[in-house]
Amino acid sequence: MNKVFLVGRLTRDPELRTLPSGKPVANFVVATNEFRGNGAPERTEYHNLVAWDRLAEICGQFLSKGQLVDVEGRLQTRQWDDDGGVRHWKTEVVINQLEMLSGRGKKEYAKEAQTVAATGEDGLPSAIASETNGAAEEALVAM
Repeated sequence: MNKVFLVGRLTRDPELRTLPSGKPVANFVVATNEFRGNGAPERTEYHNLVAWDRLAEICGQFLSKGQLVDVEGRLQTRQWDDDGGVRHWKTEVVINQLEMLSGRGKKEYAKEAQTVAATGEDGLPSAIASETNGAAEEALVAM
């Protein structure tokens, strides 16, 4: 059985690209920590992850550096020869399930900040939001 379960943090934003066939693929790296007892230093491992199709699009849209994720997948080793005839190997985890454990990423916060700057906190344009807040304050004073 070839099954991998990892919980770790993204070391950078996922790289989302589309193959010439139109198939989306996302590549990113997750860091996991191994805590040892008796004062030994913790050990960090870095795992290359690959997502395909709709899962790749979701990773590219919602994941960002530093987010904590729980992934399930399988190990895959690829080999190729470069132009100089040197053989290379790369082992990666092809994921088929992903769960975001740390909530929203920085992309969502940045988008929300832009929305709040352009409108009021309640989603109304700034001028309308200030008028509405002023009317509510007047109503409270009248009571």
